[in-house]
Amino acid sequence: MSRPILKVGLTGGLATGKTHVASALARLGCHVLSADQLGHEALQPQGPAYDDVVKEFGSEILDPSGLIDRRRLAAQVFDRPERLEKLNSLIHPHVIEREELWLARIAADHPGSIAVVEAAILIETGSYKRFDRIILTVCPLDMQVQRHMHRTGESEVEARARLARQMPLEAKRPYADFIIDTSRSREDTDRQVEAVYRQLQGEVL
Repeated sequence: MSRPILKVGLTGGLATGKTHVASALARLGCHVLSADQLGHEALQPQGPAYDDVVKEFGSEILDPSGLIDRRRLAAQVFDRPERLEKLNSLIHPHVIEREELWLARIAADHPGSIAVVEAAILIETGSYKRFDRIILTVCPLDMQVQRHMHRTGESEVEARARLARQMPLEAKRPYADFIIDTSRSREDTDRQVEAVYRQLQGEVL
């Protein structure tokens, strides 16, 4: 009988270093999937959510080539929780379906391995229940603001407004089996990732 895989959810707040941690886990040998990338693919013209999203939010979210402009779409749900919830309801079922197919494939092809799904709103959607372990990335709020401003060019007011609409990191902590603080150097973060990896590896050996 083949050994089961260990399913790990990787989450955190805006600009807390989720992608860096995901890359570090991949380098150590974990299988890693980005839910955000699946969401991008679902919104492509041939993607499963494209037609429903355009029907719901209108052709004004499209660029001249017919692609969904994510900035225009984001503007439609900015400060409108009910519209954001509607958007999520159109995209997330497809994302979860793809995640489950991927996990099943990893289980079949790589029994006894560690499969990590990086997802920003894993806890908010209740998807954390589908995983054996949860890793949470954290850093101070001011650092989140500065990182997001540097990455996107948004103003401090915009960045803080965006963060204010998200579930606070402190509220996510109780759901986490492992917490990685990314506020120091990348080398320090990598050391924390390696320590977490060793513990995860111990569960599948």
